[in-house]
Amino acid sequence: MGGFLVINPRSGQGAKTERLRSEAARLGIETHVLGEHESPAEVAQRAPQEPLGMAGGDGSLSAVAEVAIERGAPFVVVPFGGFNHFARDLGLDRRDPVAALEAFTGREQSVDVARVNGRLFLNNLSLGLYARLVQRSEGGDSLARVKALALLLRNPSGLGVTFDGRNVHARVVVVSNNHYRLDALRLGERDRLDEGVLYLYVAHGWLPSTWEERPLRSFTVDARAGRLEAAIDGEATELETPLRLEVEPRALRVLLPRAPVG
Repeated sequence: MGGFLVINPRSGQGAKTERLRSEAARLGIETHVLGEHESPAEVAQRAPQEPLGMAGGDGSLSAVAEVAIERGAPFVVVPFGGFNHFARDLGLDRRDPVAALEAFTGREQSVDVARVNGRLFLNNLSLGLYARLVQRSEGGDSLARVKALALLLRNPSGLGVTFDGRNVHARVVVVSNNHYRLDALRLGERDRLDEGVLYLYVAHGWLPSTWEERPLRSFTVDARAGRLEAAIDGEATELETPLRLEVEPRALRVLLPRAPVG
């Protein structure tokens, strides 16, 4: 079969690492299990073979997807994290990472990626403390929702941001790679990953329950504070503003199993 798979045992399914590694070896796929301080991108850059695969959560996937784009190589997604949003929207069975290995000889599909100041993301960028908590409420986690709503009520001030120079009083902001189905303070699924459009979602008011939605191909976000708390594909970070956001249509070649999984 061939190919190279990076495995992140810290992504939430570490107990399944040995089974995944053994099955990959049986199929002729070379593997590398990340050490404590190893970078997925640096390991992928040293990979001797194509296609490149990543078994990890959404944050790990984006790092190796960047290397695949630079190489012009096909990319294999193995759901191995906590939420696996990108794998879900590709139609993969998130319960069975081993089944995803069949993609190394599978069919190819080109999908969009997005960037914030050049940094790639596959799913979404959220801005502010509240939006990070919103992401953790995926799957009906009522406790996480309660925590998010409590913080919203205790902190009435907005983020103090502008979009392409226009002031916007926003308390929750999400920028997504393609269109999400939304339900109040919960991100749903995407029906397409190749629309070639970013979506800006803004929630207003004391207790946000609806989203203002705008499709865009590129735009700039600025903030009075000069920086913003953010989560990129669910990983917390802090970004210096202004933020330049753009979409790269069908920039990533993804391999998928030939037969539907699940």
